[in-house]
Amino acid sequence: MGRFSRRREDAKPGYEDNAALRGFGGYEPADAPRAQPKRIRPRAKPLKWRRAPWFGLAFIALVAGVLNALGVGKPHPASSSPSSSLPVVTPSPRVVVSPTVAGWKSVAGRDGAYAYDVPPNWEPAPDVQHGWDERGIRLITSAFLGKNFCGTSDLGGAGVLTEPLPDPEAAARKAATDLAAGAYGGTPQVGPGAEAQVTKADGSAVPARIVVVEVVPTATGECAAKHALVVAMAFGGDSGTSGVMVAYADSDRSGPSVRDDLVRIVRSYRFVPAADRSTTTPPPTTYR
Repeated sequence: MGRFSRRREDAKPGYEDNAALRGFGGYEPADAPRAQPKRIRPRAKPLKWRRAPWFGLAFIALVAGVLNALGVGKPHPASSSPSSSLPVVTPSPRVVVSPTVAGWKSVAGRDGAYAYDVPPNWEPAPDVQHGWDERGIRLITSAFLGKNFCGTSDLGGAGVLTEPLPDPEAAARKAATDLAAGAYGGTPQVGPGAEAQVTKADGSAVPARIVVVEVVPTATGECAAKHALVVAMAFGGDSGTSGVMVAYADSDRSGPSVRDDLVRIVRSYRFVPAADRSTTTPPPTTYR
């Protein structure tokens, strides 16, 4: 016989008897999805302070004090100094010697063992060497008149050199003519030698000779001189050499007293006692 099913009239709509299906009684929705199991944890117990409340407050204050000392959280002003500084050169200490000619400036060599004087419109440059290599002329302990007055041309200059000649007049003549040829060209006119002397550090004097050379320069142009003078004074040195003090200038543009000034410059050359020397440091120079 065939099977059939009959809906129970007293059954609640939407529910069916699941007792025989699942082995336990009760009703559940016929179309409801199966619920997923959940793991239930017991509620955590609140923490309890085991120390006095003041301990926590003190610890917080201590940490805040340390951070404050380290500058944490403080605004830092921007630095006003530039990221790259300009180069600054501090010159080495320099020996200073007082001039012997009133109103003039001294030019001291090396440790101040010797010096000479120049007029106030001259510029001492004791650390500068200059000369003319083609003539073998190189002057140390320099000074200049009208430096770079026309381009790179100077009105005049002065300095010290050594000549490998034992005779002072011959040494002065050679130095003067070589410088005239190197600086101006042309044919130098050499005047007669004149007597002079150089004062030593102990106060004694050694004989010297002065030679004056006139020259008409060969160069032309607005910067070229029309006439020039070279004055050299030489004195006997050691080992068959002579020390020479030289001064030169354009005679047509250096004033009416240029000849006397050049002679006075070379005559002012002297050796300086240690007691008459002092040391100074020039101010730093900033290069931009």
